[in-house]
Amino acid sequence: QVQLVESGGGLVQAGGSLRLSCAASRSIFSINALGWYRQVPGKQRELVAGSTSDGATNYADSAKGRFTISRDNAKNTVYLQMNSLKPEDTAVYYCNAKTRGVNSITRRAYENDYWGQGTQVTVSS
Repeated sequence: QVQLVESGGGLVQAGGSLRLSCAASRSIFSINALGWYRQVPGKQRELVAGSTSDGATNYADSAKGRFTISRDNAKNTVYLQMNSLKPEDTAVYYCNAKTRGVNSITRRAYENDYWGQGTQVTVSS
């Protein structure tokens, strides 16, 4: 089980920057993947940036070149640095953790998803 707490959202003008933080309740070494998603009312939640425990990263096309996901393992925290923000980046941003394991009894592989409560990012034009 993982608890996630996001912070760092706020109001910023277009072209500005924000850094979002997501603090996990346990070592992120034990988390297979960490990512940032965003959602606006009436639309599907979408992946913005993802990071796996082996160091691989991926970004939505809209985020490439502007956003960077990173980890601080010592602090059990994942960050999303957002630069050159645009009004269309306005959304609630959610931290997500995916864990994988094998059931000790059934020996079946499983994956669990965990979500933070979200942090609002508003970019003014």
